[in-house]
Amino acid sequence: MIKIKLPTQIFLGLVLGIIAGVLLGEKILVLQPVGDVFLRLITMIVIPLVFVSLMLGTASLGDVRKLGRIGAKTAAYFVATTVVAICVGLFLANTIKPGEGLSEEVKAELHQNYEARAQDGIQRLEDKPSMIDILVSIVPRNPVAAFIEGNMLQIIFMALLFGIVLTMIPTEKSVLLTNILDGLNDILIQVVHLVMKIAPYGVFALSAAVVGQFGTGILMSLLKYSLVVIGGLIIYTVTFNSLTVGLLGRLNPIRFFRGVKEAVIIAFSTSSSMATLPVAMESVEHLGVSREYSSFVIPLGSTINMDGTALYQGVSALFIAQIYGIELGIIGQVTIVLMAVLSSIGAAGVPMAGIIALALVLKQLGIPLEGIALIFGVERLLDMVRTSTNVIGNMAASVVIQELEEKKKR
Repeated sequence: MIKIKLPTQIFLGLVLGIIAGVLLGEKILVLQPVGDVFLRLITMIVIPLVFVSLMLGTASLGDVRKLGRIGAKTAAYFVATTVVAICVGLFLANTIKPGEGLSEEVKAELHQNYEARAQDGIQRLEDKPSMIDILVSIVPRNPVAAFIEGNMLQIIFMALLFGIVLTMIPTEKSVLLTNILDGLNDILIQVVHLVMKIAPYGVFALSAAVVGQFGTGILMSLLKYSLVVIGGLIIYTVTFNSLTVGLLGRLNPIRFFRGVKEAVIIAFSTSSSMATLPVAMESVEHLGVSREYSSFVIPLGSTINMDGTALYQGVSALFIAQIYGIELGIIGQVTIVLMAVLSSIGAAGVPMAGIIALALVLKQLGIPLEGIALIFGVERLLDMVRTSTNVIGNMAASVVIQELEEKKKR
């Protein structure tokens, strides 16, 4: 009997789930609990894995100056890739103009069906703290509360702080804790391996539930818009990441994409960068990325780096503006670029992050926020694709940052 490898099993689960969702419709929602259990299992491991691996990775650097250097390179890379991603989205939206040609009947139906959910997103925007408040809140008042609430920015801050302190105390005192952290990290990775054994079933249930709930009808109504977003994400993901991985990371792009395909499928089916984090970290380690880099770059990227979300914001903002007949000049589109970069951090850890980040852009440009209702019908499906782009970008960043840092030693 031919043994099918796990990545292939997961891919089959995804394909069969989509087919089952199309054929059975909402009846397939009976399997939703299976997907929820899988998602809970893999999410359960994220917070301890991020804290332990990031603290261990920071401590293993052994030099605060090296940490600062890696942090600066990582931040610069994330900003640059976000700008490129949104420029790709703006170029496609300006060229293809997906907002033109949508009938008044379809607009009215979309407004009627999704206005309530759009208002929920707008309300979340109104309740959202300012950028200054977000930066201040990175420092937790109560470390235990940060873990209970799953505040990733605060958890990352504590892991970096404690990791730096480990490098500052005598080795004979820090070695015991470092060994304990190393053992804990191995335990957490083994838990990930166990959870991944049921991944094909979880992916099947999640993908079937999404297609069964939303169907394909709404996708046909917004086909032009959806194709521009998905096409832009694919173009950016394949071409730009291939260039950066190949030229800056000195890694064959084909080998890279083959090595990370398991993480990409998990990202697509769960629509969560955080839930994919354990698999993403392990995938790049198989490609030769040292733990000291993967444990720093990928958790940080999962919190603040959203290339796919930025591209989606650019296309969506122009799409809604075109529908309302609002002409956005150069200044308006530069504003979209700046707002998308800032909102990548501002929306971190917030439910419906993509929609809230888009609402920030629309509000700044004076575009009616009610226009969000026009795209809410395909939001879940597009979220699956843009999350995959976000995760691939984070994994590519770890390859590039390691090469940029290690080539100095040669």
